[in-house]
Amino acid sequence: MAKFLCNLISYTLRRAVDLTVILPTPTVSECTDGTAMHAPKSPYPVLYLLHGMGNNQATWTGYSNLELFAEERQIAVVNFAAENKGYLPTSQDDYFVFMTRELPDFICGLFPISERPEDTYLAGLSMGGYGTLIYGLNFPERFAAIGAFSGAIRIPPVEGRDPGPQFDPYALADGLLAAGRPLPALYLACGTEDFLYRDNLAFRDHLCSAGVDLTWEALEGYTHEWRFWNIEIEHFLDWIPRTDLYSRRARRGV
Repeated sequence: MAKFLCNLISYTLRRAVDLTVILPTPTVSECTDGTAMHAPKSPYPVLYLLHGMGNNQATWTGYSNLELFAEERQIAVVNFAAENKGYLPTSQDDYFVFMTRELPDFICGLFPISERPEDTYLAGLSMGGYGTLIYGLNFPERFAAIGAFSGAIRIPPVEGRDPGPQFDPYALADGLLAAGRPLPALYLACGTEDFLYRDNLAFRDHLCSAGVDLTWEALEGYTHEWRFWNIEIEHFLDWIPRTDLYSRRARRGV
């Protein structure tokens, strides 16, 4: 696995933004037969993975086994620093536009990463779970699957104002259902001792009562913690639908 620590000048935010991009590359064992090449046989599928409040672009790779999981499954992963702004537009930074427009432009323009919706996934923890839901439900056609772990379903008002229905997971889901549009494949998870458990359970029940087919996982005894998210990111990567060239070439013991 190759790890790229990037710092780009954002044309949306008009300043520098830090990213971590991990890409599958030949392993030591694969290099021993003399046939390993760095040129990919096909663009890689990609998971855009969002951090929680108080975290940044390095936290997922620092606190979980994300690199190992991604290497084994041969999928690229992108993390970016979104500060504590809920992935929402504010008076100073429009992270929603950065996330929905500029980030895919940068990633697919500079790295061997697929632009196909069927190869594109989105997930996040806590505040990043909220970002996943508002992005994935605003643009369901862009993703094969989305996942929210301990998602902050009801984010507090930003700068003293309600973000509005465009940024309300309930309103977004209801709007898609009313219009007869499919939701992306959806994975929700929360620890039973997490302070956000009731909010996540209520959102799950709301969707299920409307006939939404989703995957739900609640693990007993876990709180708002990295041990839970480390479990869930592996479960999510095993759950996502894959049709790419690498989907049947899972690695073990690399």
